[in-house]
Amino acid sequence: MLKHLLLTAGMTAAMVAPALAQSTNSGTDKFAQLGPELPTPNEYRTASGAPGHAYWQQRADYNIRVKLDDEKQAITGSEDITYTNLSPDELPYLWVQLDQNIMDKNSMTTATQTSQLQTRMPFQALDYIERSEFDGGFKIESVRLKGAALKHTINHTMMRIDLPTPLKPKQSVTFSIAWHYNINDQTKISQRSGYEFFPKDGNYLYEIAQFYPRMAVYSDFQGWQNKQFLGAGEFALPFGDYRVSITAPSDHVVGATGTLQNPNDVLTSTQRQRLNNAQGAQKPVLIVTQAEAEQAEKGKPKGTKTWTYAAKNVRDFAWASSRKFIWDAMGIKQGGKNVLCMSYYPKEGNPLWGQYSTEVVAHTIKTYSKFTIPYEYPVAISVHGPVGGMEYPMLCFNGGRPEADGTYSAERKYGMISVIIHEVGHNFFPMIVNSDERQWTWMDEGLNTFVQYLTEQEWERNYPSRRGEPRNMVDYMKSDPSVQTPIMSNSESVLQLGNNAYGKPATALNVLRETVMGRELFDYAFKQYATRWAYKHPEPADFFRTMEDASAVDLDWFWRGWFYTNDHTDLSIEGVKSYTVDSKNPEVENALKRQQINTAPKSISDMRNLQDIPKTLVDKKPELKDFYNNYDPLNTTAADKQRYQQYVKTLKPEQQQRLSQGLNFYEVDLKNLGGLVMPVIVEMTYADGKKEIVNIPAEIWRKNNEHVTKVFVTEKPVTAFVLDPYQQTADTDLSNNAYPRQVAPSRFELFEYQQRQQQNPMQQQVSMQQKEDKPTNTSAGGTN
Repeated sequence: MLKHLLLTAGMTAAMVAPALAQSTNSGTDKFAQLGPELPTPNEYRTASGAPGHAYWQQRADYNIRVKLDDEKQAITGSEDITYTNLSPDELPYLWVQLDQNIMDKNSMTTATQTSQLQTRMPFQALDYIERSEFDGGFKIESVRLKGAALKHTINHTMMRIDLPTPLKPKQSVTFSIAWHYNINDQTKISQRSGYEFFPKDGNYLYEIAQFYPRMAVYSDFQGWQNKQFLGAGEFALPFGDYRVSITAPSDHVVGATGTLQNPNDVLTSTQRQRLNNAQGAQKPVLIVTQAEAEQAEKGKPKGTKTWTYAAKNVRDFAWASSRKFIWDAMGIKQGGKNVLCMSYYPKEGNPLWGQYSTEVVAHTIKTYSKFTIPYEYPVAISVHGPVGGMEYPMLCFNGGRPEADGTYSAERKYGMISVIIHEVGHNFFPMIVNSDERQWTWMDEGLNTFVQYLTEQEWERNYPSRRGEPRNMVDYMKSDPSVQTPIMSNSESVLQLGNNAYGKPATALNVLRETVMGRELFDYAFKQYATRWAYKHPEPADFFRTMEDASAVDLDWFWRGWFYTNDHTDLSIEGVKSYTVDSKNPEVENALKRQQINTAPKSISDMRNLQDIPKTLVDKKPELKDFYNNYDPLNTTAADKQRYQQYVKTLKPEQQQRLSQGLNFYEVDLKNLGGLVMPVIVEMTYADGKKEIVNIPAEIWRKNNEHVTKVFVTEKPVTAFVLDPYQQTADTDLSNNAYPRQVAPSRFELFEYQQRQQQNPMQQQVSMQQKEDKPTNTSAGGTN
C-alpha cells in the first residue's frame, strides 16, 4: 500500500539531503488567474458570478397573427411588439432581427460562403455553390406606430427602427410589423425551418421558426447584440409573453410553443377527451391516431382553422403544421407542476416515434431538472419532420426516421433518442438559462451536450453516447492545430462547430465533474449557476466565476487551458528510479549485495571464457593463491555487528524505525508534452498483483508547467506505473503513459493485391469497333 506521498522534484540516493530538491519555473504561468480575459465585476454582474443588485434586462411581448399558405408554401404575418426598456439608458432606436433574410438571394451568408472547385464534383455540390434562385427572405410590408409609418433601415439580417422620441427607462412602446415570405424546401435548402413534401400522398409537413421579426437583445455587457446572422451563431433574444394565432388548412394539426387557448374551436370532442386523459397517463396516449392521420392525408379541404397559443416568459416561439401528424402525449409531475410531454410525427416516423419520442421527452425533462432547476413550462414537445435537430421554447424539431419497411439500425435508434434528448434539453440551455448564442455557441450547445450525456446514461446502461467521454475527444484534440479554434471563439469563426462548441466543452465539464472537482462539488456549483441565471442573460465569466464561487476550487488554470487555448493533454512518464533505505545492518545489507551480485547478468566475455579457458594459471598453480583468494568481504563479522549496535544506540527511536521499515521509494519523472496542465492520475501495480490509484491535483504543475518529479513511498515493491488508467483526462498519447513501456496491441490485414486492368485508348477503340461490326439478329434463325 501507499505509505506516504512526497511532493518533490528530486531525491538523493542515500536520502541524506536536509530538504527535497525543488522544481524550477519553466517561464510559463498556466496557473495565472484570469484577469484581463474576464470583464471587471460591477453592480450588474458580481465577482462571485451572480447577478448584481442592479441587474436588469429588457422585455419584449408579442401578439402575432400568421397564415400558412399550403398551396404556395408561404407565410403571411403581422405582429404587435410591446418593448419595455428596463435599462438605465434612453434608446433612440431599436434593433430587430430578420433572421429569415439569411435565405435572401443577396444574403451576406451566400456572398461570404467559401468553397473550392475540384476536377470531379457532384451536381449537389455545384448547386450549393451557386445556391438556388429561391427567394426566402422577409418582405417587410410595413412598420407602424399608432398607425403611422416608422422609419426603418434594413441591414441584411438586422432592422433598425428609429423612434419618434427616445424610449426612456421604465417606458414601453408598442409598434406593428407586417410581412410575408416563402418557405424553403428543407430537403433542398437545409436551414432551421422549412417544409417537407411527401410525393406518395401529395402532402406537406411544415416546421416553422424564425418566422417573425424578433427583438434583439440590449444588455449591460454589450449594448445591442446586432451582430449579423451568418448561419452558425444562433439567436440572442429577450424574454416576454406571446400570443400567436396560426391560420392553417382546416384538417391540419398544429403544435406550437405554449398552451392551446381555443381547443373547442380546433379539436374534436374525442381529441379533447384523449388530451385530458393524457394528463395523468403512465404511457403516451394517442390524441390523433395513425389511422386518423392516414385518413386526413387523403383529403385536402379548402377551409381553414385558426389555432391560438399563448406562452409566458419565453424567449422565442415556433410551430409545426401538417395533416399528416400523429399526436401523442403523457403528463408528468415536475417541481410540483404538471408538464404535458407530447410528440407530433407522420406515419413515416413509426415505429420509432410512437415507441420512443414522448418517453424520451419525459425522461429528458426529469433528468435535466435534477441536474439544473425544475422545469416550469407547461408543455414539452418533440416534432418529427425534415429538420434534423433544432430547439425552441417548449418545442423542438428532430430527425431519425426508420426505413420505409419500418426497420432501423441501432445507430438510427440511438441517434433519434440522442437528438430528442439534446433538443428537448435546450429548453434549459439556452431557453431558460438564456446565454448569447450569437456570440458563444458553447454556452448553450456545450453545456447542453454535457447534460445530454448524463441523461443518455440514465436512459440505458452502456448507452452509446457520442460525446461526453474524454476518450471520444482525443482525435480532435490531437489534430492539426490549424483546424482548431479555442472554445472561446465567436460562433461564426469556429472551424469545427461540432467538436469545438459541442464535444470539447461537454468533455471539459465531464473532466471537471469526474476528475478535477468531484461529483458532489461540481453538481452543487452547476445547479447554482442554473439557479442564478434562470430566465436571465449569463456570460462566460458568470459561469466561470459561479463554478469557482460555489465550490472553493480554483479553476482559472482549467478555463485558461481548455477554453482559451488549443493545448491538449499528453502527460508522459519519462522514467522511474527505485530506491530503498540503507539500513546500516551488515547482515541485511551484505545479503542484499550478495543477491545483487548473484543475479547480475554475465558478460558475453565471461560466458565465453568459461568455455575457452577451462583453467586459469592460479587454478593450475595453487601456490599463487593468498589470503584474498578465500576472503569473502560480504561475510558479517562480530566486529561488523558491534559497530552496527553502537551506531543504533546513537539514533532516536523514530530514526531507528526508519532504518528498519523496509520502505520502497520511487522517483517518477513526469512531463507535460501537450501543454494542457491536468491532474496526474497514477495507477501502481504491486509485486503481489494488487493495484492502487493515486489522484494528484493539477497544482502539481504550478511551479513548473512542463516537467515535475514525484516521489512515491510504498510498503510493497511496485512493478509498474500507469498514468490515467481509466482515460479520464483525454490524454492523446497513451503509449507514453506506462512504465515500463507497454506494447499497444493492434492488427493489420493481409490481402492479395490484384491490379485492376484498364483498357488503353487503342484497346477501347478496337473494342468499340468490334461491337459495331458484330452481326445483329433480326429474327429467330435469321441474320443480316
